[in-house]
Amino acid sequence: MGTAEATLRMDSMEVKDEWQDEDFPRPLPEDGDGLTDTRTNPPTTLNVGETMAQRKRRTLVAPDMNLSLDRSEGSVLSDDFLETPDDLDINVDDIETPDETDSLEFITNGNELEWEDDTPVATAKRLPGESEEEERDSAGKLWRTVLIGDQEQRIDMQVIRPYLRVVTHGGYYGEGLNAIIVFSACYLPDSNCEDYAYIMENLFLYVVSSLELLVAEDYMIIYLNGATPRRRMPGISWLKRCYQMIDRKLRKNLKCLVIVHPTWFIRTVIAISRPFISVKFLDKIRYVQTLEELSEIIPMEHVQIPECVLQYDDDKIRTQKERLDLEKQATPIPAKERPKSMIADVSRDM
Repeated sequence: MGTAEATLRMDSMEVKDEWQDEDFPRPLPEDGDGLTDTRTNPPTTLNVGETMAQRKRRTLVAPDMNLSLDRSEGSVLSDDFLETPDDLDINVDDIETPDETDSLEFITNGNELEWEDDTPVATAKRLPGESEEEERDSAGKLWRTVLIGDQEQRIDMQVIRPYLRVVTHGGYYGEGLNAIIVFSACYLPDSNCEDYAYIMENLFLYVVSSLELLVAEDYMIIYLNGATPRRRMPGISWLKRCYQMIDRKLRKNLKCLVIVHPTWFIRTVIAISRPFISVKFLDKIRYVQTLEELSEIIPMEHVQIPECVLQYDDDKIRTQKERLDLEKQATPIPAKERPKSMIADVSRDM
């Protein structure tokens, strides 16, 4: 019984061992007591070539103990090594428990999520001919592959290069990404030019693909009709195909089609196009007579107006002013009525 009790007391003792850098224990030295630290001052430079054998070891020496089984002072059976019940008492009230504030700090500290603003910035986009890669075939032609709807189309970029200014991005209006698409009819090719049908075919694909690229939400089309000779006016069949090839979502998101400087010819074309154009689309058409009137509808900072259209607008305003002046001069001033003769009235009474 005494041997078993001694064994239990030996297990509860804290024995100080020597630990090496390799984490393997070594026998305790027989002489010396206390903590012996034979380390030198820490080096000021890093000695990369230092070996494990050259490292100094720290030695922990256990104090002297009396291993006899009697209850003499220092013995393993003495009362000094016995834990009293008071030592084992734990006051639960003294234990610090985290409150709600600590819990919130634990949850939020170091675990805060950083959210980025994914709202797209209203910046002007590039056209397909400005950013995408082009392929050159063996004949030297430049081709671009675009996706219109669900179909893949190839555009001959070399043949339409002089007419890329037909479609431009005019910035945004209102709140959000409401794009302004400017269509300048004065940049269309002449109908009497060589390969006119082939040019208009590729230009049609370019215009439709540009709309799908530039439009993110609602949008408005500004059709600059001024300074466009009749030989450059697009045909009804070309306009009809453009309307039918445009995705249904794009037709729905179109809020307004503003026709600037309308002529009797463009009005006639729209009237003839009524059979294949929906009534809702026709209700979105609006006519504007001058650029000043257009500036009251949309911001003009980023709208690229061709020089010929600006000149046409100035000439039209000057012509209207001259016409009004002529009308004012040609209108006759009504003559004043002469007073009635008093003699005639007197003779009639007699």
